[in-house]
Amino acid sequence: MPPPGPAARAAAAGIVAGAVGIAASELLAGVVPGTPSLVVAVGSLVIALQPPGAKDLVATLFGTGDKTALNVAVVLAALAVAAGAGILGRRGFGRAGRIFAAFGFVAFVAAFLEPLDSAPLAALNAVVATAAGMATLRILLADGGFIRPPVLRADAAGPREPAPAALPMPDWNRRRFLLRSGGFLGAALAAGALGRLLVDRQHPSGPPVSADLPVPAEVVPPLTPAESLSAPGITPLVIPNGQFYRIDTELLVPQVDASTWQLQVTGMVDHPLTFTYPELLALPLFEQYVTLECVSNVVGGNLIGNTLWTGVHLRQVLAEAGVQAGATQIVGRSVDGFTVGFPTAWALDPSREPMIAVGMNRVPLPAEHGYPARLIVPGLFGYVSATKWLSEIELTTLEAFDAYWVRLGWAKDGPILTGSRIDHPADGAGLAAGPVDIDGLAWAPDRGIQRVEVRVDGGPWQTAMLSRAISKATWVQWILRWQATPGTHTIEVRATDGTGAVQTATPGGPAPAGATGYDQVQVTVA
Repeated sequence: MPPPGPAARAAAAGIVAGAVGIAASELLAGVVPGTPSLVVAVGSLVIALQPPGAKDLVATLFGTGDKTALNVAVVLAALAVAAGAGILGRRGFGRAGRIFAAFGFVAFVAAFLEPLDSAPLAALNAVVATAAGMATLRILLADGGFIRPPVLRADAAGPREPAPAALPMPDWNRRRFLLRSGGFLGAALAAGALGRLLVDRQHPSGPPVSADLPVPAEVVPPLTPAESLSAPGITPLVIPNGQFYRIDTELLVPQVDASTWQLQVTGMVDHPLTFTYPELLALPLFEQYVTLECVSNVVGGNLIGNTLWTGVHLRQVLAEAGVQAGATQIVGRSVDGFTVGFPTAWALDPSREPMIAVGMNRVPLPAEHGYPARLIVPGLFGYVSATKWLSEIELTTLEAFDAYWVRLGWAKDGPILTGSRIDHPADGAGLAAGPVDIDGLAWAPDRGIQRVEVRVDGGPWQTAMLSRAISKATWVQWILRWQATPGTHTIEVRATDGTGAVQTATPGGPAPAGATGYDQVQVTVA
C-alpha cells in the first residue's frame, strides 16, 4: 500500500490534535469539579438552537439514546473541523491555529450561556483545550514535513517561519510522524475516557441523600392480581425507576444540592411562596400512579411509562399562594431555565391530581428523573407539564408566555392522546399454528380506557380482555387469544377511552401534538 499523501497526513495530524484538545477538556472537567465539559456545552447549544421539527426527527431516530448520539455528533464535527485545520496548516500554521482558537471560543460561548456553568472555569477549559490541540498540531505538522520548528538565528531577533511550501518527508521522519500520532491518539483516548468517567461520577444517577421520604398521609393500597395480567412479552404494569424512559434537554444530569435548593411560587398570586426541601417534605404527601408519555413517542413506541409517584398536591400549594383572577397559565421552570406551560384550569380541575413529586416508587426521585422535585400533571404530555429539577412555579397568562417547546413549533396545549400498543408478538415474529396470546397496553390518562379491540388481516374487531384499571390516570394491560393459522398476517389494535372516543385511525407523526394511528405488527405462522 502506498504511503498516505500530504493532504491525508495533514488531515490525520488535525484529527489527532483535535482529539487531544477534546481529551484535555474532558479530563479537566473531570478533575476540577464545576468545570463544564465543552462537548456537553456545545451539545447543549445545538439543542438550544435546534430548528422546529428536529426533536421529532432525533427522537424517532435515536429514542432514549438521543443524548449519546448528540455527544458523538459533536465530537465527530469537532474532529472534522480539526482535519480541515490540519490541511490548511500545510501552507502556514497560522491558519490552522486560528481555526482551533475559533472553535475554542465557540465552546466557551456555549458553556458561558449555560446558567449552571462557571464562566471562569469555562474560559480556563477552553484555553487549555485550544492550547493542547494547537501544540499537538504544530508538533505533528513538523513531523509530517510541512513546517519546521522556529529556529533562532544569530542575525535575527527572534524565530523565523520557513516558506509555507510542504517539505520533503524522509522515511525516518514518516516513522516518527506515525509513532507520535499513535502516541498522541492513544493518550487522548485514555485521557478522554478517564475524564468522561470522572464527569459522570460528578453527576450521579441518584439523589445525593440517604434519608427516606416521610410517610405519606395518603397511601395507595397494594395492587391486586386483577390489576395486572400475566402474558408473554407484556410490559409490567409498574415500570422500575431504572427502566423508566428519560427524555429531556440535559446532556448531563443537573446536580442539585437539596440543602440550598428552593422552590418559588411567583407571578399572579396574592402571596408569593418559597419552600426549602425540608419544608416541601413537611407538607402532607400523597401517592398516585400516573402514566407519563413523551410527545415524541411514535405509534407503538416506548417513550411512555407508568409508575408510583409521591408528592404534594399542587392545588394545595396554589391555594396557599392565592391564584389571582386572570392567571390562565402555570409555568414550571427548571434550575437550568427550561420551561413548560399548561392551563391553570387543567390543574384546578378536581377530576385529576397534579402534584409536585418528590418520590418515585417510594424512594426519593432519582437525579435523572428530577431530584429534588418535579411536576406531574395527569393527562398532559411531558413537554407541557413535567418539569424536572423544578425551581419555580409562575402564574401568568396563556398569551404572555410560550414555553420552551412551544417556541419550537409544538402545540401549546398537550393532552395525551388515546393510544394502544402491541407488545407480543413482536413485528416480524415467526409463530407456530394454534392458540397465540396477543397482548399489550392501552392508555388515555385522565380519561381511562373503556375497551381495546384487535383485528387480524383487516377482519372484524375482536374485544380484548383488560386488566382492572388502577385509575383513570394510568394505562391498562390487555390480552386476546388468537387461533393462528399458517401464512403471513397483519395484526392491529385500537382503544376506546372512558368518554367513548375511539383512538384516531389516521396515521400521523408526533409533531406538533402527538402521533396518531393504529399500532400493527406482521407475523408469519408456520
